[in-house]
Amino acid sequence: MRLSKKERQRQLTLALQQNPFATDEEMARQFGVSIQTIRLDRMELGIPELRERIKHMAEENFDRVRSLAPEEVIGEIVELHLDHGGTSILEIKREHVFTRNRIARGHYLFAQANSLAVAIIDAEVVLTASANIRFLRPVRLGEKCVARAKVVKESAHRVQVDVKTRVEEEIVFQGVFDMYRASGDEAVKLKEGH
Repeated sequence: MRLSKKERQRQLTLALQQNPFATDEEMARQFGVSIQTIRLDRMELGIPELRERIKHMAEENFDRVRSLAPEEVIGEIVELHLDHGGTSILEIKREHVFTRNRIARGHYLFAQANSLAVAIIDAEVVLTASANIRFLRPVRLGEKCVARAKVVKESAHRVQVDVKTRVEEEIVFQGVFDMYRASGDEAVKLKEGH
């Protein structure tokens, strides 16, 4: 059963609020309409395209990161709740893959998850003490990796962060990162190299 334009636009708005990373193609499949129809609906509703939504969310959230500079983050942080969790997106491009098979090099998936684990911790200095990781399937050129991090345990100087990276709904990487955090005088000493 086809929805009226008004109802489709209402549901599209709700769907993009729940999943701002959804593509026009995914929305077209969900609503059983053409990609062009979704684009027109978005334009009428004033909803920017995916890249603009991601860019806006990344800019909005990065100001709160204390432990990393923007160029040190692998992927784009699009959601951040310090000491609780966050989300980043990494689109796999040519520079991320092996030339022969177009499969992403594992260190990019690790770096995305690790930099997100560092970024969500509200401290001046955050270091990875250890990581227990698993690659669950190869990631290919053009796929969009959405990493979600969640703090699962913390003490004065240690934070355990669980990170799961998905391509669409499939988990492709997971890791538990044991992070060391320092603040105040201890952070100053570490920054100065003492």
